[in-house]
Amino acid sequence: MYNNYNAGGANAGGGGGGFYSGNSNAGGFQQNNQYQNTTQQQQPQNNQFQNPNQWSAPQQQQQQQQQPMNQSYDQQSQYSQQPQQQQQQEQQQQHAPGGSFFGAPTQGGGSGFDMMKGMATQAALRGMTGGGLNQGDIIKVVDIGIARLIPGVDYTMQTLRTYYAVDNNYVRRKMQKVLFPFLSKNWKRQIISGGDNTYQQPGQPPIPTIYALPYSDENAPDLYIPVMSLITYSLLAALCYGTAGKFNPEVIADVTTKCFLTQILEVAIIRFGFYTMQVPIAFLDLISYTGYKYLGLTINMLFGLFLGFVLDYGMSGFYVTFLWTASAAFYFMLKTMTYCIPEQTAQDGPKRSFMVLGFAASQVATMWFVSQTKFL
Repeated sequence: MYNNYNAGGANAGGGGGGFYSGNSNAGGFQQNNQYQNTTQQQQPQNNQFQNPNQWSAPQQQQQQQQQPMNQSYDQQSQYSQQPQQQQQQEQQQQHAPGGSFFGAPTQGGGSGFDMMKGMATQAALRGMTGGGLNQGDIIKVVDIGIARLIPGVDYTMQTLRTYYAVDNNYVRRKMQKVLFPFLSKNWKRQIISGGDNTYQQPGQPPIPTIYALPYSDENAPDLYIPVMSLITYSLLAALCYGTAGKFNPEVIADVTTKCFLTQILEVAIIRFGFYTMQVPIAFLDLISYTGYKYLGLTINMLFGLFLGFVLDYGMSGFYVTFLWTASAAFYFMLKTMTYCIPEQTAQDGPKRSFMVLGFAASQVATMWFVSQTKFL
């Protein structure tokens, strides 16, 4: 009984206890397993705290994931900045002084005149394209130049440009030579090329002679001094009328017209004389040579006005000065025509010496004719 009881108890206990103990053991085993699992789950975390490389690995992954996003954002920002940069560059090119008419940069830079020219061109294009014209044709017209489209204008501008190639030194030396020609010894113009037909082949036209420009040769003719002297002389004549109380706005036009028409008639006569001698000469050269007398007339008027205001001898001062300036104009024209007319002229034409004297005397006659001494 005892044994059975024990056995039963053992069995019962074993059974019951086994059931419970088994359950308890099973539960304990499960709890142990869960504890072990939790400890195993915590160990990687502890390892992560213990191993910084393992902890930084997820951060690196996150950073690697963020890098493409940052790169895409940078690309988008670059794409958004490119149009703005292009617009800024176009605006800088359009407003740059070295740019061309339509914003394209040119070599060598430019000046403020180029910028104003480009703005004016763009404004003209807006108006002309509105009228149905082709913009490409308009650009060609602007690049070529409007002056070249009108026959003779471009040639005239290029010809006049050589007569205004002067500087301060040339103007000073030329005025001294016109007013004091007796002190000058060199009257021959400088030749750059041509002028020597020694090696000319038979049947070929003569080699044209190219002379130096006025700023490098004081014997070269110019139109700056004659034009400025004529304007100054006309203004001084108007001042003379004004001091006498007889001023009229038409005085300036009358004096200028009288001087100009007299000079044209004089040039026509001299040109006919060159034609009879069969000697070529440029028309503007004669305009220049015969226009230097206005400088003497200006000096005469200045002395006449000054002496008339100070000593009341305006008329006397004018004619005393006239003797000097007329003699200077005579000698200047004499020496100039001597070197302009070659020694060998047409055999059946007039003599060279008489023509040179006649051209020089014409300066004195025309200066006397256009003098304004009425109210001195």
